[in-house]
Amino acid sequence: MRFRPGARLDPSEVQDRRGAGGFGAGGLAYGGGGLGVVGLVIYIVIAVLGGGSGALSDLDGASVSQQGPSQVLGQECQTGADANTKQDCRIVAVVDSVQAYWKREFSSSGRTYTVVPTVFFTDSTETGCGEATTDVGPFYCPADKHVYIDLGFFDELRTRFGATGGPFAQAYVIAHEYGHHVQDLLGRLNDSSGAEGAEGQSVRTELQADCYAGVWAHNATTTGLIENLTKADIADALSAAASVGDDRIQAETQGRVNRETWTHGSAAQRQHWFSVGNSTGNPSACNTFTGTI
Repeated sequence: MRFRPGARLDPSEVQDRRGAGGFGAGGLAYGGGGLGVVGLVIYIVIAVLGGGSGALSDLDGASVSQQGPSQVLGQECQTGADANTKQDCRIVAVVDSVQAYWKREFSSSGRTYTVVPTVFFTDSTETGCGEATTDVGPFYCPADKHVYIDLGFFDELRTRFGATGGPFAQAYVIAHEYGHHVQDLLGRLNDSSGAEGAEGQSVRTELQADCYAGVWAHNATTTGLIENLTKADIADALSAAASVGDDRIQAETQGRVNRETWTHGSAAQRQHWFSVGNSTGNPSACNTFTGTI
């Protein structure tokens, strides 16, 4: 994945709270690059995986800046050339591209897409859906309409979940979470707590977000930011999708698979629905709420 060197980035679509900390309360959050729908206090990934991540540095391996939120991103992430050389800027560019696509798609059907930020954080952060710590996977919070991510999750995809990694694996995670925002704007993001199981509402919700991520991937080069995607990029996204399948996580952490407790779908399902979106480029192909999934 390469970005157009002269493309202008909009770092205001990312809030950088790394090193800030803080807690909030209330609401329901939807995890997705990650591991589950979570409730009033965000479901801690440590409970699922049997271990948590430690303190995190920023994506470039440098210590977290003490400047105010987003100041460093605003100074360093201005063009596609920056996104091609700096990992933080690459995530900014992905967020910009994902939202540019959905803004255009909504406009074409007479709807209005609301641009919302992604929040980078370490240790803990205040959210509208409860306290979020470094042990929480990526999630979308409908209460404040923000996407939250501890960037260390990208390392976890590779080291703990066995994904191949790569920039487009990271892009898949971001695009999935914005898929939840799209569902929210369309009135399809319902409380799916208690609706577990391989055919349940939670799984269908998450698979649609995977499909929406694929739709963006199909259209990514039309947003003016991304020059090209390769087969290797798509393979990285598919690897990431499979690595967080319920069956794979259960087999590795519990030694058995229990379809009745699934919340996100199997590795094969997650790959399938991302592929549906990527092959069609059409959000209407992402109807996971009826029929067999």
